[in-house]
Amino acid sequence: MNATTYGLDVAKRVFQLYWVDAQTGEIANRRFGRDDLIAFLAQRPAGRAALEACGSAHWWARKIQALGHEVVLLHAQFIRPFVQTNKTDAADAKAIWTAVQQPGKRTVAAKTEDQQAMLSLHRMRSQLIKFRTMQVNQLRGFLYEFGVTFRTGRAAGLAEVRQRMAELEDALPASIMLNLQDQLRRIDAFQDDIDQLEKRIGAWQKQEMACRAISDVPGIGRLTATALVATIGDARTFRSGREFAAFLGLVPRQSGTGGKIRLGSISKRGDPYLRTLLIHGARSVLCHTKVPTAWQKGIQERRPANVAAVALANKIARTAWAILAHDSSYEAHHVSVRPA
Repeated sequence: MNATTYGLDVAKRVFQLYWVDAQTGEIANRRFGRDDLIAFLAQRPAGRAALEACGSAHWWARKIQALGHEVVLLHAQFIRPFVQTNKTDAADAKAIWTAVQQPGKRTVAAKTEDQQAMLSLHRMRSQLIKFRTMQVNQLRGFLYEFGVTFRTGRAAGLAEVRQRMAELEDALPASIMLNLQDQLRRIDAFQDDIDQLEKRIGAWQKQEMACRAISDVPGIGRLTATALVATIGDARTFRSGREFAAFLGLVPRQSGTGGKIRLGSISKRGDPYLRTLLIHGARSVLCHTKVPTAWQKGIQERRPANVAAVALANKIARTAWAILAHDSSYEAHHVSVRPA
């Protein structure tokens, strides 16, 4: 007898579960509390539970897997077309149950605790960088109102501010000087917090075998390696490197009718943070590689700089997927062979 498939709509306190009993054919659509849901699933025979990949979904995936069930995470865009009535918890649970049974449905890999924690560190770092940038820009704006300008660049500008403190004391009101010193202390505090987060990210990179494996790929550094491993989850979820690049939005957007397909700019689907890291890594390779490969020379000759950077980012992502999916190491002169 086939295992029962469950459609689970999760929230903070209320959880809706839809299923059709594999033995009796009985249809059920019940609401549970958190503890009641865990107790119910613990008593049921092993089945397949489908969830939307939303907030807390990865925690629920690990929890339900520990109870002996198979867990499938689906992207929200694949569930919405199956909501046949008004959007309610019951309708969403039924839509999830229907969506997971469609052939060829793409799924999301459940993340481990370490992967989720690493993504949290990346998000904290990104937010602190935004705060630091806002503080620096505000500082420049205030001083510019009094006719004071500095060199471009965060590090160079702040260094010049500290060098010219004596000059600024004579040129600025006392109240502005006090605020200037307070602002510099806030910027230093943000920088200290960013440095601490980067140390923790670097420590995880050293202890994680997958991060060390892809760090040998040109264009992948500490931030990109840890963010990529934490985001991808299980690389075998993707059937190919091309599918992984499409997941990151590094492929052209397609629009076609009547058998004619037009390719536009990149689709920009997926995680913008990871896509940005890959493109910046590709720019670094294009600008600083002393001995470029034949492929790199060709793409730079044929395409503008931005197009070449995105193309190389696509290539880097596909190379990283191949290393992770096949448990291999990076080979600089590897020649891929199309399978028969």
